[in-house]
Formats: sequence, C-alpha cells, structure tokens
Amino acid sequence: MKPNPTPASALSVVHARSAWLAFFVILLLAGLPAAVWLDLRSVSESALRRQAGDLDSVITSIRGYYGNKVVERVLAAHGNVEVTDNYEAIPGAIPIPATLSLELGHVVSEQQKNIVYRFVSDYPFPNRTAHILDEFEKESLAMLRADPTSRYSDVTWSTNSNRVRVITPVLMGSTCVNCHNSHPQSPKRDWKVGDVRGIQEISITQPIVTSLATFKFLPAYFVFMALAGALFIALQQRQSRALAMLNRKLEGANGFLESISEKISRYLSPQIYKSIFSGQKDVTIHTERKKLTIFFSDIKDFTATTERLQPEEITALLNEYFTEMSAIALQYGGTIDKFVGDAMLVFFGDPESRGAAEDAKACVRMAIDMQHRIAELNLKWHAAGIEQPFRARMGINTGFVNVGNFGSSTRMDYTIIGGEANLAARLQSSADVGKIAISYETWALVRDIVSARPLPPVAMKGIGRDVVPYLVEGLVRTDRGATTIFSEQTPALTLYLDTGAIDPSGIEHARTVLTDALAALGQTKQSTNEN
Repeated sequence: MKPNPTPASALSVVHARSAWLAFFVILLLAGLPAAVWLDLRSVSESALRRQAGDLDSVITSIRGYYGNKVVERVLAAHGNVEVTDNYEAIPGAIPIPATLSLELGHVVSEQQKNIVYRFVSDYPFPNRTAHILDEFEKESLAMLRADPTSRYSDVTWSTNSNRVRVITPVLMGSTCVNCHNSHPQSPKRDWKVGDVRGIQEISITQPIVTSLATFKFLPAYFVFMALAGALFIALQQRQSRALAMLNRKLEGANGFLESISEKISRYLSPQIYKSIFSGQKDVTIHTERKKLTIFFSDIKDFTATTERLQPEEITALLNEYFTEMSAIALQYGGTIDKFVGDAMLVFFGDPESRGAAEDAKACVRMAIDMQHRIAELNLKWHAAGIEQPFRARMGINTGFVNVGNFGSSTRMDYTIIGGEANLAARLQSSADVGKIAISYETWALVRDIVSARPLPPVAMKGIGRDVVPYLVEGLVRTDRGATTIFSEQTPALTLYLDTGAIDPSGIEHARTVLTDALAALGQTKQSTNEN
C-alpha cells in the first residue's frame, strides 16, 4: 500500500502544477501571435507573388501587343516613322518594345515606390551600359534558356520588411529577330524566334508594418487574451498561496495527530490499531462470538523474585521480558490482549484469522519460541548476576469466546470474555515450570506438528468438568527432524537443550558434554555417600 502524501509533498505538487499551468498559459499566449505571424508571412508572400506575377504579365502583354500591333505594322508600312531606342531625339520616331518595357517599368516604379522593374540581358548593345546581374539573375537566366516556360522567384525576409522577386524570360518574336539580326550594333545576329533574349524582373518590397496595419480586431483580441491570462495566473498564484497556508496548518495538525496516534499505538495491539485507523472497525460497544485460540503465560514465583530485587531491576527485567515476548507474538500474528502484572494474554483468530487449525498451530509455535527465548534470556540474566531469573508456565486453549469492545461509551477495552479464556489460565497454572499445557481442543488441531502427552484429568476452578491437559514436548518435525527441548534453571544448574536445533557436526560434542556432566554428578554422589 502506498503511503499517504505529506502536506509538504502535497504543497510542492500544487506549486509544481501551478508553475506548469502558468507556463502553459504563457506558452499559449506567446504561441498565438507566432501562429498569426507565420500565417501573415504566408499570406503576405502569396499576395506579393501574385502582385508581381500580375504586373509582369501586364507589362509582357503590353510589350507583346506593342511589338505585334504597333511596331510590326509601322515597319511593314515602309513609311517615315522610325523605330529606335533613342526615339525622343528623332522627330516622329517611336520606341522599340524593349524601350517601351523599360519606360513602363520606370513609370510603375515611380508611382509605386515599393516596386522595382528590371529589363536586362547578358547581350547588351555596345552603346548601352552593361547590365550587372546578381547570382540569382544569372542562375535564372541560365535555367530559363534551358526551359523558357519556367518562372523563378525568390523571397527574402528582414526585420522590417519582406521582398519577392519574380523573373520571367524575354522571348524573341519575329519582329525582334529581324531587327536584332540586321542591326549593325547587335552583339548577336543568329537569333531565332523563341530564343530568350534576357529576363524581366519584378521586385516588390512590403514593410511588415503595412501588413500588420491591415488587422483591426486582432490586436484588441491579443490584449484581451493577455489580460485574461495575467488574471488567470494571478488567481492561480493567489489560490496557491491560500493552499500553502492551509497546508502549513494541516501539516502542523497532522504532525500533532501523528504524534498522538504513535503514542496510542503503544497501548493497542498492532492489528487492533490498524483496523481502527483504517476504518475496518468502529469504536463502538460491539462484540462477536468467535472461535479463538487463547494463550496465557505467567512467571512462577514472581512475587518472591521481586522481593529479592530492587524495583529498578525488576522493572528493567520485566520490560525486557515483555518486549521479547511481544515481538515473538507479533511475528506469529497474535493479538496481544493485555499484560496483567507478570501475566500475558494473547489470542489468535481476531481481527484476522487463517482458520482455526492454522491459528492454533501459530499459537503453539509462538509458545515454543517464547520458551526458547526465555531460556536464552535466563542465561543472559544469570550471567549478569540475577540468581533466579524468570521461569514461565504457559497454557493454550481453543474455543468460542466473545471478542470485541467492552466497557462504556467513554472508556472501552478490546478484549475477550468467556469460559474458554479462563480455561487457558487454568491450564497455565497446571503446567510445569518452563512447560506448555494445551487443552484437548487445541491438541486435536495441532497434533500433526506437536508431540504432547496427556496428563491425569484435573478438576479446575470454574470448569464444570475434569480437564485433561496435554503437556507439549516439542514439535514433531522440523527441518532437521524430530526435536525435544530440555530446559532447567536452578542456582546450581543452567540447562537448555533443543535436540532439533543441534547441527549434525555438534551432536558428538553435546553428547560428550552431557556424559562428562553425568560422570561428575556420579562422583559427587559417591563422595557424599562415603561421607
């Protein structure tokens, strides 16, 4: 299960989302003008291309009409009208078509300052200034001579304006061919109809401000969107600050609640604590009848032990004892009900159960491990100078009891009530020191894993029938085979032997130690008898 986010992490998430949202809004606001700008460039470029193409077509048509309908008719009439490029110096003369095109271009350029017209060739007459062609014009001229039907254009953009250049071929007509091939100053005299004499170029420049001035409502829309975006970002930041303040308060409250809940958890079994705080159980007076396996343990001669030790020592020993026993109980899934003096009550089957048989087996395994741990603690305490450490008796019973919240509306205790719980306490009192006594009901559920022998029937206080306790001798089988546990603690004897826990390599060593101990005891007995 994923942990719940802390207020600080939640606040960082809110800040991150606000920052991304503000960035997204700004990106949208910046992207809209960019998109309009790109469309404006495309529209402007298309318009300039169309305008240049139209103007080129008009001048070409006029020149063609003039050459075919005017110049050709004048020359065919063999009159006194002369067709020449310097017609202004000759009375009654008319310009040749090329001169007409140049002058039309000059007129257009003077009227439209953003339009430049060029009528150039790489074969100029000797009496005229040579034309200087740039790389684009040279490349276009060469390609047009290869394919006269083409049209070439170039678009350049600058910070303040954009320019479109359109180049079309100047084709030789029959009149032009006759004139150029017979003119004494013609640099080339083998022209044919359809040859590319030169190029006609229309260059149109349009300032960007002119394009932007065509928009009337778009700037107002941009201003509105910018104000709306700024307002939206301001509202988001205000909301983020409000959430930050609220989260700081929640963080403080959560810290206090976390501290309180951690303290409360020390007074409750983890299963109960979890079920309450997860909402699985309501904190109301409510009980259920369930079949549970109940464990009860008690320290033998605890009162006498407390008389021999100082209060600080007995408190430390008892706290260490309960800490170790509780850890084992939780390891096997037991619900720790309560500590009563030196006694401990644990039950299996509520609030979580794996079935009656598995609950009983877990309880018996827990009790065996507890006895193992008590023996280890006794060795430790004995070495620390405690003459008679703790020795516990344990009882286990399986049966139906009432489990749930008992008490009042203001003070409750989650516990169990019933005769089967009392029987577990009675079985504990009938067990030998360091041993585990179980009822027949429990033995029936765990007999496949536990070696136990029945004891004589016992009449127990508060139980209307004789009870046959079963004394647990050990687990029937572990990973290393059968096991039997011997545990004894007296001022002159400390013994703990788990046959199932000895490695095969250590069996001979253990046998040797025990043999030597028995031999020493035999010698001691013989000496005593002689004396």
